[in-house]
Amino acid sequence: MTFISKRPQLLYSYLATEMLAPFFASFLIMNCVFFLVKLIPFLNFVLDLNIGAADFVRLFCYLFPNIFLYALPMAAMMGVTIGFARLSSDSEILALKASGVSIYQILPPVIMVASLIALLTSYISIKLIPLSEVSMKQLTYQLLKEKINEGVKEHVFTEALGEVVVYIDKIDKSTGEWRNVFVSDTRGVDNPIVTMASTGSMTSNISSMMVSIILRNGSLHRPGRDSAQIVEFEQYQINIPLKPPTGRATTLKKTALSMKELREEAERATVEENRRKYLIESHKRLVLPLGCLIIALIGLPLGLQARPGRKAIGIQAGLAIFVLYYILFTLGKTLAEEGVLPVALAMWTPNGIFLLLALFWINRIAVEKPLVPEAMALLVSTLWQGATAPLRRLGRRVAAALGRNVGDKALEEERAQQRAAHNIIKGNAKSRVFHVPACEYYNCKNCTISFKDIDVAIESGFEPCRFCQDLIEDYRREMASPPSQPEEK
Repeated sequence: MTFISKRPQLLYSYLATEMLAPFFASFLIMNCVFFLVKLIPFLNFVLDLNIGAADFVRLFCYLFPNIFLYALPMAAMMGVTIGFARLSSDSEILALKASGVSIYQILPPVIMVASLIALLTSYISIKLIPLSEVSMKQLTYQLLKEKINEGVKEHVFTEALGEVVVYIDKIDKSTGEWRNVFVSDTRGVDNPIVTMASTGSMTSNISSMMVSIILRNGSLHRPGRDSAQIVEFEQYQINIPLKPPTGRATTLKKTALSMKELREEAERATVEENRRKYLIESHKRLVLPLGCLIIALIGLPLGLQARPGRKAIGIQAGLAIFVLYYILFTLGKTLAEEGVLPVALAMWTPNGIFLLLALFWINRIAVEKPLVPEAMALLVSTLWQGATAPLRRLGRRVAAALGRNVGDKALEEERAQQRAAHNIIKGNAKSRVFHVPACEYYNCKNCTISFKDIDVAIESGFEPCRFCQDLIEDYRREMASPPSQPEEK
């Protein structure tokens, strides 16, 4: 009884170890790939702002939750698929079945491992990503603000604001007030708009990621082709959005909100399009973690397709399934954004489809059946053959046109083989006589021995039948004559 009670624990721990090892390896590789993809666009941002090592590490740490959201499901599926492919190819699954362990008894460790990864994914999706977005926004604001503050100096044309160039004659160090300000704004115009003011100052707002230059007692000069426009003002405000050099937007309001705030914003939204956006974001944070669990379960039947001495196709099929899942997820999200389908239906349909697929495949492997039913495989094969038939015919025509000489040679060889097969001598083992092809007894039921030619038959102790004695000379002349050449078309 003690052995029986401990056996599931040993089995479960062993299977979990087999899944977790490739999971961590896949997770590390995918994060390195995603890291390199994200690193290249941020290099310009880092170099332009002269960011230090500490700020660079912080900046990238805020990006990792978004990377984990997509790397964890893929790594979970690869871990289950590779683990069970190894067990199946080494016949360990066969040994477990022979010991009375069914596929359903193997499921608990798979579900436990996949559930832990799905819970981690849900924590990242619901908690870490909003926190990282807020922290990213604050750090980006701080870095850009520091660059602007360092760039604004007396008697210097400040270009830290992009297309807005500022020149200040004097800065009051106690109040930060500017004196005799000159601003050139080239945003969206061919000729710069020049603004001059007696005094000015700069304010910033982190919630809107905006820097505002407030000018007082001055004039605005707008040049034109025919005439120039001059506007005098008491106060004029120039708003400049804070964006990193990569052009990546920093105001990510939806992703920075908590689940509660998303629901509240959706209830307060008066425009249907905005309400759908908040609902889509809230559903997305729940759909992807559950999708991680479902995709990991699909890895079990795919991994068990491996056999000793048989090429494993589970990994390639798993990658295809993963890509297909995210294609359907993106399609559902698009349909929800455009209002074609209700948000809940569009967002949760991919999970429903793949859950049914996982249950169907697990049931198929439990009863030792192929993943794809024979009728469906035949239908797919027929459709594929019909769809590719024109291409195959075209390929044969092109090959025939390009390699006619090769084709003629192959045809001649085929004819020679047929001719040699036709000229074989057949012998009767009982009567010890042989027959040439022209003999009427050539295909008798007792003619079970074949000879290459007449000489071999005679050397073997066989004699021609009384009808073949008159046909031997004709047979020898036919064999000595050269083969006919194929006709030119």
